[in-house]
Amino acid sequence: MAEFERKNFDDPDEVIDVPSARVQVVELGDLTVGRMVNEPGWRWSTHMKPIVGGEWCQARHVGFIISGGVRIEFSDGTAAEFGPGDVFDIPPGHDGMTIGDEPCVQVEWTGLRAWAGFPTGIHSRVLATLLFTDLVDSTAHAAKLGDTRWRHLLSELYEASRRELERYGGREVDTTGDGMLARFEGPARALHCAAALQRCAARHDVEIRIGVHVGEVELVGSDVRGIAVHETARIMASAGPREIVVSDLTRGLAGASGMRFEDRGTHELKGLEGQWRLATYIPE
Repeated sequence: MAEFERKNFDDPDEVIDVPSARVQVVELGDLTVGRMVNEPGWRWSTHMKPIVGGEWCQARHVGFIISGGVRIEFSDGTAAEFGPGDVFDIPPGHDGMTIGDEPCVQVEWTGLRAWAGFPTGIHSRVLATLLFTDLVDSTAHAAKLGDTRWRHLLSELYEASRRELERYGGREVDTTGDGMLARFEGPARALHCAAALQRCAARHDVEIRIGVHVGEVELVGSDVRGIAVHETARIMASAGPREIVVSDLTRGLAGASGMRFEDRGTHELKGLEGQWRLATYIPE
């Protein structure tokens, strides 16, 4: 019987999320094929240049358009537009943009890695422990304290939190106005840090909720991307004031360190499929 390989974009090997665009990637031996969806208003020089660098996209693109349209402007001043059914071979040295009011959907088998930046892709995906925090009742606190005192409180809380991150080997990824996303090498450190962050919040007379989750992420500079980030945010949202809620995988990995947890049963998390078993971390 002849040997063959078959994969489906509904179950991709990798998903690359960049501003206003998403690529679902499948690997067939040495062949990388991607289904790319660029939203209306997407433009390489606006959304990708800050990530990739350079004045022009240096990828050679070979593929075809399924729906929507794209305009390509070349460095020599010429331009071309492609629409549904068009098969293209676009040389390096160009800018690209979605045209019209619908997403441009295309399939490519050359140029994906260079288009998204060489550090972006399957080789920059790592297993990480993510920690999300959120300040409880932040609107009410801000109204009570006033803008100046509230900003001062947030500044003090962030500085104290960053000291704890440094202490436990965490890396700050982003702040959300009244919360923080951080990345750790392992769940034990993240959970010890979470407990310390709760103590910091208590010293500032505020309450925070924390979610901790282990999952695969894509590293893009100092940023992390991927579904695990959204999963961690949903786990955090299920926590109450002063609670540290973790995924079942996090609990299993950290349990070997002798950490204590209280089972919370299974939950449906907004926007995520299936049932999620969660637990509350009980610091010593």
